[in-house]
Amino acid sequence: MAIHPTAIVDPSAHIAESAEVGPYCIVGANVEIGAGTRLMAHAYLDGTATIGENNLIYPYTSIGVASQDLKYKGEPAETRIGNRNTIREFVTIHRGTQGGGLVTEMGDDNLIMAYAHLGHDARIGSHTVIANGVTFAGHVVVGDWAVIGAFSGVHQFCRVGRHAMIGGYSVVTQDVLPFSMTVSPREVKTFGENKTGLERRGFSAETIAELHKVFRLLTKSGLNTRQAVDRISAEVKMGPEVEELLAFIASSERGFVK
Repeated sequence: MAIHPTAIVDPSAHIAESAEVGPYCIVGANVEIGAGTRLMAHAYLDGTATIGENNLIYPYTSIGVASQDLKYKGEPAETRIGNRNTIREFVTIHRGTQGGGLVTEMGDDNLIMAYAHLGHDARIGSHTVIANGVTFAGHVVVGDWAVIGAFSGVHQFCRVGRHAMIGGYSVVTQDVLPFSMTVSPREVKTFGENKTGLERRGFSAETIAELHKVFRLLTKSGLNTRQAVDRISAEVKMGPEVEELLAFIASSERGFVK
């Protein structure tokens, strides 16, 4: 395996033969690195951490260190990273805590841009784009294909639904609906369906049109949420995307962005 002579790797770490550990990296005792994964330089991996295959980890990234949660007392916790993720410079990913299931995890094929922070017990799906400087507090859940714009902050315990897009510099304190385009110039507002993103991912024109009706009723009709949901149930074709969106609303504990 390719381990640079300046790297410090604990002898009990598990590193695949085809993995690469670059200059000045530090890899702790309970770290596992899968085939084809490359640590470019100066990366720091700590705690019980599993890094999957074919990930590219850029310099000055920190993965698996103890959380900033003041309740964390050193209990055994994990960090799990899937496959084919690109993690750029100065990203910080903290291990889980007792209060969140002891696991911080990420799926596959994500792009995590420079200076992003994934707090303890965050659960990130697959195919997401997390732009520069995005900050996730603890216990944030992000669905597949979500795009989070630069320098946005997401409050603890909030959820971001699948295929949602959050505009840059947004402050998110409630759940963000699946398939939505949401931004907060001064306050967070949902402007409608994420039309361009949905088109790029192959959603039919009919599905996008039905979602357009849903978001008009939710955000522009003047109805309260219960009234809007009743109108949606009566007037909109119940495809799987509409059903997912209504189920997301029904299960929201913090309310959702309108």
